[in-house]
Amino acid sequence: MSGSHIHAGHTIHKHHHHHGWDNSLKPVLTVAPGAVIDLETIDSSGGQINPDWTVADMGKLDFGKVNPTTGPVYVDGAEPGDAIKITLMAYRPSGWGWTANIPGFGLLADQFKEPALHIWKYDANALDTAGFKGLANVPLKPFAGTIGLAPAEAGLHSVVPPRRVGGNMDIRDMSVGTELYLPVEVAGGLFSLGDTHAAQGDGEVCGTAIESPMDVTVKLDLVKGANLKFPRFRTAGPVTKHLDAKGYDVTTGIGTDLMEGAKAAVAGMVELLSKRHGIPPADAYMLCSVCGDLRISEIVDMPNWVVSFYFPRVVLE
Repeated sequence: MSGSHIHAGHTIHKHHHHHGWDNSLKPVLTVAPGAVIDLETIDSSGGQINPDWTVADMGKLDFGKVNPTTGPVYVDGAEPGDAIKITLMAYRPSGWGWTANIPGFGLLADQFKEPALHIWKYDANALDTAGFKGLANVPLKPFAGTIGLAPAEAGLHSVVPPRRVGGNMDIRDMSVGTELYLPVEVAGGLFSLGDTHAAQGDGEVCGTAIESPMDVTVKLDLVKGANLKFPRFRTAGPVTKHLDAKGYDVTTGIGTDLMEGAKAAVAGMVELLSKRHGIPPADAYMLCSVCGDLRISEIVDMPNWVVSFYFPRVVLE
């Protein structure tokens, strides 16, 4: 992506990584506010899945090695009550990635119980689209799924759920130019980053995006006394332009429960893609995860709420 010529003052290599959040981890780097850092990342399988894998290999995936993050970085002067401002300056993608249905994981885990895997290849320089089995071409938008600080609570905490200090938020708009503010809970903040994606839809509904290792350049600034309750961010420009060109097909789920509504909306889109375009359901589910968007359309007309799933038609044309 843009910014590949930015000069970083520090590089953290991918072997400096950890699994889970723990405020007792020794920082691999201490920097002053304003520092620019290059981080090498490992994909969210922890380097287990490679371009030669097939679905038959999915059974050997070791979940103890998933979602490593590179770091942590200690920011001088950061104290509880402050915020660390992370400016996402550049992504240098690898040109390959993977998307999988992992049994027991994902929004429709009760409907998709068998493993599925797609290995993607894409042009890391052009960053245009990545092809999916001759069925679709998915526009690319690199970002980091996991960006976080260490929590105040002692001990080791799973990296899977996001939390107040960030972490595995899987927000696809953490792309080039975005400025993210994370609340600090421990001295130095202890910043780490990983789980880089070449593309993802809002919701990441099957549990994986285009999981793709890449190098990331960030700038770390300190905002004293910010007192944020939760993360907040500012994007550098439009966020959906790459998908809007041909409009959308939209399915909905309506009822008293947002989670059930979300499941119904996604299941409806899987059915639409299967019937209209002849896409096998598991493939449709993975496609929804990498390029479709879940939206809360209405949350005030009690007792029923509306969740919509937007699938970009440009992907199939």
